[in-house]
Amino acid sequence: MNIDKSQMQIAENVLLGENVSIGNGTVICSDCKIGNNVYIGNNVYLDYGVIIRDNVTVLDDSTIGARCILGEYLVDFYADRKNHFHPLTIGRGTLIRSETIIYGDNDLGDYLQTGHRVTIRENSRIGNHVRIGTLCDIQGNCDIQDYVNMHSNVHIGQKSVVKKYAWIFPYVILTNDPNPPSENLQGVTVEEYAIVSAGSIVLPGVTIGRGALVGAGAVVTRNVDSGMVALGNPARMKCDVSKIKDKKTGKQVYPWQYTFDRGMPWAGIGFEKWEGQINDEDNAQ
Repeated sequence: MNIDKSQMQIAENVLLGENVSIGNGTVICSDCKIGNNVYIGNNVYLDYGVIIRDNVTVLDDSTIGARCILGEYLVDFYADRKNHFHPLTIGRGTLIRSETIIYGDNDLGDYLQTGHRVTIRENSRIGNHVRIGTLCDIQGNCDIQDYVNMHSNVHIGQKSVVKKYAWIFPYVILTNDPNPPSENLQGVTVEEYAIVSAGSIVLPGVTIGRGALVGAGAVVTRNVDSGMVALGNPARMKCDVSKIKDKKTGKQVYPWQYTFDRGMPWAGIGFEKWEGQINDEDNAQ
């Protein structure tokens, strides 16, 4: 382990795995577990390193960038200034880039990647192979499922559900309050393989159907059917996604999973074959 404890604060009951590298200025509080082959970023400013608060587990092969805060206090801390039991688990192979803040009471899956300065509030579940871009804000009580791709500056309101293989592009806002300000929060649901393009706003309680495409800058006030294109303000359903052609080649580009595989579980084998294998496995169970 590459550890010089004179340059950091580590509680006595912290469990450290093998081949752990901990940078200058790091603070690791009580009841934390750091897995094998974990790298915690170095920082030249010793009073401002990575802070890992109580009850945080970081699993094997993960990387934590400089000046991150993991297991950030929930609001109950400020009543008595005690860190109550709000565990955070960060899955294996995770890459958390610098200045990201992740609150307690979160369960993050394997191979998560964040950009810089991401905020993830409490009571969320984030699946495996999720990518969350720089300056994204996930406002808690959310369900972000496997292989979701979220580009920079995205706001995900409380109670949102983003299902597997969905794409959320830059500056998208998923809202949740139909009569602001109120306590009647209604989260947005983005179904599997759906795409919400840059600058779109989706209003509370709306469902974006499986494989649907929301065009850039749309304001979505009602549900979008599966496999449909929605454009405009307010957004209207225009056509099936299969009608969209590449302007240069004239070829069909949607459903996108048949033409794009980078970072997806069907990379190198094709979506159709992969989907067939998944269906065979499901039928065998």
